[in-house]
Amino acid sequence: MLLVLIKAGIIYFVVFFCVRLTGKRQLGEMQPVELIVMLMLADLAAIPISDPSIPFYYGVIPIVALTFFSIIISLIARKSLIARRLISGKSVIVIDKGGINYKNLKKMNLNMHDLIEAIRSSGYPDINTIEYAIFATNGKLCVIEKESDPTKPTPAFLPLILIVDGKYNEHNLQITGLKQREVDVSLRKNGIIDIKEVLYMDVRQDGTAYISSKKDKYFNETLRVQKGW
Repeated sequence: MLLVLIKAGIIYFVVFFCVRLTGKRQLGEMQPVELIVMLMLADLAAIPISDPSIPFYYGVIPIVALTFFSIIISLIARKSLIARRLISGKSVIVIDKGGINYKNLKKMNLNMHDLIEAIRSSGYPDINTIEYAIFATNGKLCVIEKESDPTKPTPAFLPLILIVDGKYNEHNLQITGLKQREVDVSLRKNGIIDIKEVLYMDVRQDGTAYISSKKDKYFNETLRVQKGW
C-alpha cells in the first residue's frame, strides 16, 4: 500500500511538471494535438499506479518522452506556417457577407443546430446581427457583429427558427401564426423554388425573417406574424 502511495506521488509531480512545460491552456482552448497529448499522459500515468508490479519508471519515461515530443512539435508549428496548418488546421468562416457558408459547415461536419448553439453560447441570440462568424482552430467561435447606428435603439427580438436544412418547424410556425404556403410564396419571390434549398430561416416578433440558402446566399424578408409571442 505504501509503495502505491509513493509511486502515485512521484508520478503526480512528474505529470504536473510536464503539463506546466507544455503550457497553461484551459481544456477548452487546446488544439487537437495538445488534447491528445493530455489524454495519453493521463493514460500512461495510470499504468504503474494501477499495477504495483510495474516499475514506476515504465510510466515516467514515456510521459517525459511524450512531453518532449509535444514541445518539439509546438516549436516546429511556431516556426513554420505549413507545419502549423498541418498540425492545427486553419480557421473556418461559417458566416460571411453571403450568409451561412454551407460548404464550410459540411467540411467541419457541423449541422445548423450545432452552429446555432455555438452562436447563442457566444452571446448572440440573433443570427441576423452577425457579419462574420469564424471557428478558430481550437473550436472557439469568433463573432463580428454588423454595424449599427448607436443613435437608434434597436428593440430586442427573440428569433424563432422556421426552417433548418430544408425542413419546417411546425411548432414554431403555429406560434408565429404563419402558414407554410405564405412562407413558400415569400421564398419563391426571392428565387427559392424548393424548400430543400433553404439551409436556415428564422423570424422575429416584428416580422423580419432571415433566410440563408445552401448556395451561400442570404436575404431578409418581412412576414406578417401574429402578435403576443
